[in-house]
Amino acid sequence: MKKIFTTLLVLSALLIQGFPAQAEEKKAEPKAQTTCPVMGGKINKAQYADVKGKRIYVCCAGCIAKIKADPDKYIKQLESEGITLDKAEKKKMDAMDHSGHNH
Repeated sequence: MKKIFTTLLVLSALLIQGFPAQAEEKKAEPKAQTTCPVMGGKINKAQYADVKGKRIYVCCAGCIAKIKADPDKYIKQLESEGITLDKAEKKKMDAMDHSGHNH
């Protein structure tokens, strides 16, 4: 009788918590960013901040400065929500822009 009770208890715990394999599958799925981490509104893919090799989309241009002022805060916030951030695109130097070096 005690074995049956223990077995039922273990099975109940697994059903309530979910099986470990199922939990791992959920973590593996990338989650796209849909909301602005600053204001919480819907993102505008034309508005973003590229920081620390990652692209963070925002709802409006006003949020870009806040992201750039404290990028770690927003990266941590989004990644803790399971969001996979896009990689920042490397900037192409304009042929007429010589601000990156001296002649």
